[in-house]
Amino acid sequence: MTKLLVFGATGLVGQSLISELSNSDVEVLAVSRRPILNIPINIKVLEVDLEVFIQKHKFPECDHVFICLGTTIKKAGSQKEFKKVDFNYCVEIAKKAKDSGVKRISLVSSIGATPTANNFYLKTKGETEEAIKEIEFSSTNIYRPSLLIGQRKDPRLMEGLGQQFAGLVDPFLWGSMKKFRSIAACKLARAMKQNINSADGVNYFYFEDFLDL
Repeated sequence: MTKLLVFGATGLVGQSLISELSNSDVEVLAVSRRPILNIPINIKVLEVDLEVFIQKHKFPECDHVFICLGTTIKKAGSQKEFKKVDFNYCVEIAKKAKDSGVKRISLVSSIGATPTANNFYLKTKGETEEAIKEIEFSSTNIYRPSLLIGQRKDPRLMEGLGQQFAGLVDPFLWGSMKKFRSIAACKLARAMKQNINSADGVNYFYFEDFLDL
């Protein structure tokens, strides 16, 4: 049976992903820093501090690792703490996975991510992508959604306003701008599930890859 490991299982995407995976013939271990409420009965949970996990825990045997970690500068408290979660943790988990023999990895990034961005958020996301690509898994899936639509357990004010605004703007985004449309987190999760066994190499996924799922 295929074994999957999900980091960030309490976040908007992570929650949607474990819900999708719970309906599949796979074995799922959700790694979380806090308890997961209403967890599907066939999903196992490893509750652990990520720094402790990275430094001391043996990496669980698995076939594919999903990294759905992410925070905001406001929640983290500073750019330094933000980067610890969105770059350091993600990259260190990827390195640990590679060292344990994992062949496939999926990363939730962002549209516009690039190491040369002037925006700190997009720059960090871009640096994370590049660092994980350099680890050279057999298959690396990088998901680049725009604004995610869904109900978080810890609401973000600006994101909530953005979701309302997106409903007005999305219909006007066509052609090369279509990839900037907002997307429901559940559709992103379905795409991640569908691409568990995607082609080798580095694979990027955008708005249109999340549709009709």
